[in-house]
Amino acid sequence: MDDVAAAIADPVRRSILVMLRAERIPAGEIAERFAISRPAVSRHLRVLRECGLVRDTLIGRRRYYELDTAPFTELTEWLAQFTQVSGWEHRLDALETEVYRTRRERRRRESAVETDEAEERTA
Repeated sequence: MDDVAAAIADPVRRSILVMLRAERIPAGEIAERFAISRPAVSRHLRVLRECGLVRDTLIGRRRYYELDTAPFTELTEWLAQFTQVSGWEHRLDALETEVYRTRRERRRRESAVETDEAEERTA
């Protein structure tokens, strides 16, 4: 867990992780996206690889990196002890219920008015 926390402390490494969320990317393409040297990006990738946050695969002459989220589990569980339920979830659920109730009542009233108007026209 300490290795993962140390790895994600760096903004460049966090940016790399965000990049790798959706797809596997070659090392060279990752390096091109930063204004730092290729060796510096390589060192960041090595840190991420050593703590298990990324995996690399050599395909031909290109090394592809992909995200491995498993190491985040322990860190996430540890961080969860510091988050308190604020009650917002319950308040939002109550608001949603009230919105649906209000819509349902409005539809009933509109339907009743339409029924009354139809009856007046036929009378």
